[in-house]
Amino acid sequence: MTSIADQKTAARRTARNRRRHAAKEHCATAPIEVINHLQNPVFASMLTKPLVIGGIWPLKNEIDPRPLMQSLHAQGYTLSLPCTPTVGQPLTFRAWSPGDALKEGPYDTREPFPDKAEVLPTLVLVPMLAFTMTGKRLGYGGGFYDRTLATLKSRHDVFACGIAYAAQEAPDLPTDEFDHRLDGILTEQYFKAF
Repeated sequence: MTSIADQKTAARRTARNRRRHAAKEHCATAPIEVINHLQNPVFASMLTKPLVIGGIWPLKNEIDPRPLMQSLHAQGYTLSLPCTPTVGQPLTFRAWSPGDALKEGPYDTREPFPDKAEVLPTLVLVPMLAFTMTGKRLGYGGGFYDRTLATLKSRHDVFACGIAYAAQEAPDLPTDEFDHRLDGILTEQYFKAF
């Protein structure tokens, strides 16, 4: 019998290929199409003020959430970006506005400087390699978002919204007790709450 770790490794390989192809096909239009889903009644109902949004700075082949974050900022929402901690710790989020200078973080990330205020987001955009229509998520293997969502949800209500290309949907994914499920998924084709 194949271990969960081996199953995840194989699933990540497949998911990376699927995402690479989706990015080639949709990278120019997907970031703008995502903004259209702000009008989805369920998504719009979550956008009550005050709301602190935990965004992401896109890595290679990830769908680009920056136009969405710029639109939310223009509507008066508070934005933040994650800062990568030492291994084994949850992410911290620091205030960010479009145009703010960012520093290089580990894993090719960009993050706010330490002088920016630390905030607790109530809606977190979550990156991934793959997702299912039941809220399962396949991350990169470091466990950062699983630890972060567990920590945030122990403090207050948080909506974990995956953001990905629709082609990253998988029929099923290997998971274990440490994998945190998504509350919803936002793609260039649809928004769905689980």
